[in-house]
Amino acid sequence: MLLDLTKNNTDALEKDLQYQAAVLPDVSRTFALTIPTLPSRLALVVTNAYLLCRIADTIEDDPRLDFGQKEANLERFLATVKEQEDASAFSASVTQLLSPAIPPAEMELMRNVDRVVGVTHSFTEAERRILERCVSVMCFDMPKFQRNSSLAGLRDLPELDAYCYAVAGVAGEMLVDLFCIQCPELEESRPELRSLAVSFGQGLQMTNILKDVWADHERGACWLPRSVFGDGGLSLENLKENHRSGEFQNGLQTLIGIAHGHLGNAMEFTCRIPAREAGIRRFCLWALGLAVLTLRKIQRNPHFTSSDQVKISRRSVRATVFATKIMLRSNRGLRWLFRQAVRGLPIRSV
Repeated sequence: MLLDLTKNNTDALEKDLQYQAAVLPDVSRTFALTIPTLPSRLALVVTNAYLLCRIADTIEDDPRLDFGQKEANLERFLATVKEQEDASAFSASVTQLLSPAIPPAEMELMRNVDRVVGVTHSFTEAERRILERCVSVMCFDMPKFQRNSSLAGLRDLPELDAYCYAVAGVAGEMLVDLFCIQCPELEESRPELRSLAVSFGQGLQMTNILKDVWADHERGACWLPRSVFGDGGLSLENLKENHRSGEFQNGLQTLIGIAHGHLGNAMEFTCRIPAREAGIRRFCLWALGLAVLTLRKIQRNPHFTSSDQVKISRRSVRATVFATKIMLRSNRGLRWLFRQAVRGLPIRSV
């Protein structure tokens, strides 16, 4: 494991690495499943990147912080990532402000920002620049949406695109840049891969938005675009009363179709990764497969009122893992598998 240890105590860094590995399953079962499939060095950096994004997301979503506090603490967090502020002091300060209602695993993560950032600071300069750019975009762009967050939803599809870029698309660009370090031959197609990765990220994020619509509604937020629901005439604020209406169901089908279109780009992205990079392919395929399974559950149960009702089973996860393992190195096989998986889903061009 090649790390830059010039600024770090080796024993302390090793403990921070152990913490990073231990906390990942607590904050994301999905990424705890997919990230370890990556090559070891890449998995270490991507784990850290995910935790940085999760810290920013925890600040953004906290119900106790007002907009000004969120903006200020996101700026402070970015400063810790850039070594412009002491991470321990920031961690101690922000945890005093957070709502006690946030999940215990997230609170524990916030208490250990210094350990996560300590790992970040051990990376190479190139890796750090890539992670810093991603966190910077998130910390500056997410507050713009938080400022106007409400049950009324987003204005239209372009605003949905912008939101998805801020919370997921930029992470896709980050992954491409990290993949290029792992696999230099990807450098030639980096611009195209970054474009596909933004679409990949939007497909995953849109799936999450649809799945979590009720949980978001409970905390006073809605990320659905008003324009697709009865030309904006349906009130998303009254979702409980309106979710069975024709206008809502038609809008839901439109969004499933758009998400499907983006996931088609995700498959194309995956097929552009050299077959010998089995770990990267597997990482992409599992994330893609889980999203497709979730879209299918939503399509089959469009009147769901809880994310638990569209939760994918462990059996389905195991089947996805098995199928992608068989087809992993064959682009033709993967495209066939994708066509079978999305059969019956509406699709929109993106």
